[in-house]
Order: sequence, then structure tokens, then C-alpha cells
Amino acid sequence: MKLKNYALGKWVAGKGEGAPLYNAITGETVATATSSGLDFAEMMTYGREVGNPALRKMTFHERGRMLKKLALYLHKRREQFYPISYWTGATKADSWVDIDGGIGTLFAYASLRKKFPNESYYVDGEMANLSKGGTFIGQHIMVPKRGVAVHINAFNFPVWGMLEKVAVNLLAGVPAIVKPATITSFLTEAVVREIIKSKILPKGAIQLICGSARGILDHVESQDIVTFTGSASTGQMLKAHPKVISEAVPFNMEADSLNCAVLGPDAVPGTAEFDLFIKEVRREMVTKCGQKCTAIRRIIVPKKMVDDVQAALSKQLSGTVIGDPQVKGVRMGALAGKVQVQEVKERIAEISKNAEIVYGKSGRFKVTGANKKDGAFMSPTLMVQSKPRKYKEVHEVEAFGPVSTIIPYKNIEDAIDLANMGMGSLVSTIVTANEKTARDYVLGSATHHGRIQVLNEACAKESTGHGSPMPLLVHGGPGRAGGGEEMGGMRGVKHYMQRTAVQGHPTMVTAVTNIFQIGARQTEKPVHVFRKHFEELEVGETVVTAKHTVTESDITNFANVSGDNFYAHVDATSLEGTIFEGRVAHGYFVLSKAAGLFVDAKKGPVLLNYGIDECRFTKPVYPGMTIGVRLTVKEKIDQEKREPEDIAKGIVRFLVDVYDETGETVAIATILTMVKKLDQEN
Repeated sequence: MKLKNYALGKWVAGKGEGAPLYNAITGETVATATSSGLDFAEMMTYGREVGNPALRKMTFHERGRMLKKLALYLHKRREQFYPISYWTGATKADSWVDIDGGIGTLFAYASLRKKFPNESYYVDGEMANLSKGGTFIGQHIMVPKRGVAVHINAFNFPVWGMLEKVAVNLLAGVPAIVKPATITSFLTEAVVREIIKSKILPKGAIQLICGSARGILDHVESQDIVTFTGSASTGQMLKAHPKVISEAVPFNMEADSLNCAVLGPDAVPGTAEFDLFIKEVRREMVTKCGQKCTAIRRIIVPKKMVDDVQAALSKQLSGTVIGDPQVKGVRMGALAGKVQVQEVKERIAEISKNAEIVYGKSGRFKVTGANKKDGAFMSPTLMVQSKPRKYKEVHEVEAFGPVSTIIPYKNIEDAIDLANMGMGSLVSTIVTANEKTARDYVLGSATHHGRIQVLNEACAKESTGHGSPMPLLVHGGPGRAGGGEEMGGMRGVKHYMQRTAVQGHPTMVTAVTNIFQIGARQTEKPVHVFRKHFEELEVGETVVTAKHTVTESDITNFANVSGDNFYAHVDATSLEGTIFEGRVAHGYFVLSKAAGLFVDAKKGPVLLNYGIDECRFTKPVYPGMTIGVRLTVKEKIDQEKREPEDIAKGIVRFLVDVYDETGETVAIATILTMVKKLDQEN
């Protein structure tokens, strides 16, 4: 079988025979792959000129619904990917992480659309007042870049590695060219075939290169984005590409790193935490045959517990059944290929020059359901480095397989120093039931780790594990780990967008952002805003209410009703030394009275008020002062129907500006109301 590339909207077989790709279990050739004949410059142009405009004009909500539809489509067909995944050496559990985990990331980013407006752009942060009179302000907005995301992925997660990246760039409104590692690209190609078959994505939204992509970075431009997952040395070489530098192309790098797990001093043998630690390390050593960028490479434990950890972990590893993933009982498959086996053995040899191999040294291990010589099998290997400060290979050399090394520490400060000697990692785990130990470790090692898991018995049942990056949290790390960030919820989406500061009069900035800015033009209309449907309301539309003069009776009555008898409201004799000149009205009375002034009481399109944002009481209100309200449509947020029978509605954010007889604001808040749409009145 010759794999095809997907370029310029069609499937293309590269020229020539291509490189052979092997079944990691049997050693048989399963496919060949080549990108010879592809024009990378044309592919980049196609993405920019066809895929990008189609995605840019969609709103976040439309893109999110597109992702959800794609996720549902792939979820129904996911079982067809498992037999192909077994060719990569992955077990069913490994494949679940890769396949279902990748589809789950699509679902997660589809849901994230609700955090964004139903617009093609995003208004970022708060308005900045740049002038004394309030006639000149600034506001950041973010728009999708006009380029292409080039994803250069690793071999260990052919599905998740692709979907966790494209989910983010597609939600942002940017197309992608996916370059999976050739060795396992047969699985990526199978998934992309289904994606294209679904016709859910617009043309040009995704392209695929199964063979080499050497030279593709020669064609990147300033609006493009490059992401890389793989070895630190390769990533550094690509990041230094002259075109990446000259065009200032954003380069997000996630490199393999020497992640660690730390056993807290309190987690002695016999405790739940000790058992959790052993279980976590063992799982990270054998899952995906240790071929994970997040795998635990350094096992940092109290010096007095080295023997206990070694014995317990060796016992757990000895129970690991290695073999064909399709055979019942097999818990660890094979590395992706024999080349990887050789590389891992070479790294083990480097580390073990000054460290002792305590498990897996003999190379004698059984393989179930397969021929040991044909496949890319190897035994889990456990080492002990008793002098981790003198011999630093353990902090510098990574064996990308089922390999880890035990390192002793004296106290928690020593553990932090040893953890940080990895010079930047994707993830670290501290297993402890002691809150001070957890705090000290996290604050001391956070500088060197992109993610830290604090594991104990209380969270163990629901913990997602050391090696599982989550869609809403950043996946990346400093230093050796590449300094990049993937996923991370909204943070990840913003990587594919351009942040721009817009300056001007509040009315102009309101027009640009479609969010009312204080100081912008307000329009009054004959019909009260509470009598209008969602579609009929306009940003900036304002109701100026009648006024109310506050009395001492108001304050007393509100105190009685609310039970709020704070001295400033009810005891005029206790005000000496305070900022108050006399009994002051409750802030919540002011807000409640404001609602009484601006609400139109009759039944209408407004369904309910369900929240208040950014409420501030800016000036004391005393008896005798007169207050009024300016109620302004601040922002309109479209909502989707969950079920066909649901009421069609949207969220309207109203700015409530309560002012006194001098015109000065005494309270300001944003209320959130749920408002019917017109089609409910048919």
C-alpha cells in the first residue's frame, strides 16, 4: 500500500516507490510513503488563499460547531482505526489515548466556542482610558492570522498529535498543513481520509504530507505559524531556520524532556501515597512502551527509600506482559520500529556508564503472541544513579522508551534542585499527603516545569495522570522542553491570532468591537429595551430612567429586609474616624433601587436576569441624594439551542450606570439577561 498525501484539495501519490513503513509487531512492510513531487510553496499558497478565507469568515461558534460535527463523525468510526494503530506497536489502552483522546480534544475545543463571542474576532482584556476627558481610549482585539499552521508532529501519537493541534487552529480560524512522522503516518493518513470524506471542513482547511517535508519552511511567511513536536535538537534546528527568523514566524516547540516524579518524604512504604507513586511510575514506563514526551524518566525519592522503591517497582515491572497488542493480557506492545530500539539501547548505554541497571539488564524477556526477533520489542529498564550531582547523564540523556532511573535526595530542597537539573521539563509529579511539602515543591520547581501534578489519595480516583496533557491546560515547558505552549484552552487559540491595539474615540471603538465602551454615543428610542427581542436590540441603545431621592427610611427598611445592620448604615454615632459623613445607603440598596427604576415590569421578551458582573460602588449615597440610571446595551451574545424545542434566545449584557444629582457615577455594574429571539413569537 502506497500512502497518499492530501494537497491542493486532492489525494496525491508521491513520485517513486517511497520509504517502507513497518508493522512494529511483525516487522512486515505495511505501506510506503513519499512526498516527492509535492510543491510545498503551492500548498502554502492554497492554504492561505482557499482555506484561510473560508475559516476567517466563520464565527467562533460556527467553527466550534464544525469541530463538534467532526468529532461526532470520527467517534462513530473510531473502531476502524484501532487495527491500524496496533501496527505502531500500541496496545488497546495506548490506542485509546491516541485515538479517543484525540477525538476528545476536538470535543473539548468545540465546547470552548462558548467562551468566545459569536464573531470572527475576539475582544481581549479591558478598555484602557488614554485621555483625561475620556475621548481617547484603547482596546485590544484579536483576529485570525492570514496564514497557515504547519504542524510537524512526532511518531508516538499519530492521531492525538494531529487532532490536539488542528482543533486549536481551526477554532481560531486558521488552516493547517499536517506533517506526521513518516514512520507511523499510515495511521494519520487513515484518519485524514475520513476527515476529508466527511466534507465537514471547508476546502483548504487541512492538508497532509506523509513523506518528508524537508524544505517546507523555505516557504513560510510572517502570517504563518509553525509547531513542532519531537526531539529538542531537531526542534532547535528548525527554529533557527533563516525564514522563520527573518519573517518572525511564531514557532511553538514541544520537545521530549527529562520529566520526573518525586516521592514525598511522608509517603513511606505502607502508605497509600507510596503505592500510588509506584503505580504512576510503572504506568508511565510501559504506556506506549515509554514513547511519550511526558513519560517519567527520573524517579526522585528519599535516600532511605531507594531500596524500597527499587524492589516495589521491579516487582510491578516483572508482571508486565509484553507482546502482540491484540492478544489478551498483553500490557506493553513494541516500540514504533527497530530503529527506535537501537536508539534507546544506545541511550541506555550512555546513562549506565555511571549508573546501575537494576531491572532489564539481561535482555531476557518473553514476548506473547509474536516473534521477539521480528518486532521492535524490548524490556522495561530500571536504573539507579546514586550520585546524581556528580554524574549528570541522567539529567541530560533521554532514552525514549520504557526506561527510567531512580535518584536519591536528602530533603525537599535537594529534590527541587535535582528536578530542576533536567533544565526544563513538560511535567513533574509530586506524590505527598503533606500540604507544606506540596507547596514547597511546586513553588520551587515551577520555574522548570510546564505542568506539575500533585498526587495523593484524595484525588487519585479522578486524577488524569502524570502523562496526560489536558485540552484546557497548557502542554509545554521551558528550556529543554522547548519553551512552547500547546492547547491551554483559550490561551492556545490566541497563538493563532494577531493581537492588535485599537485606539480612538469610544464611539469608534464600540463600532469596531461591537461592545459598548464608556463614553461612546448612547441612543434613546421610544420603545423600552425590555420590550425588544434579541435581534432588535442595538449595542449602545440606552434607557434613561426616572429618578429617586434616597431617604433614611429607605436605609432603615432595607436593613430590616436584608438583615444587613452594618454600623455605617444604621448607627450614626459610630462614624467618627470613618470616611462617612453620616448614615450611608447600602450599596445593594442602590443597585436594587436601580433595578426598580430600569426594569419594565410587564411580561415581554426578557426571560430572566441571571447574573451581575463587575459591580462597583464608587461613591457614598446619603439620605437626600437623588439617583438615576442609564441602562445601556453593552454586548449581545448569541446562544445555540441545545434541543429543537428549546426557546431561541441570546444573552444581553446591560451596563447599569447609577449616577447622582451632580451626574457623577455612584455605582456601576453589568447585568446579564436572557432575551427571547423573534422566532419564538411565530
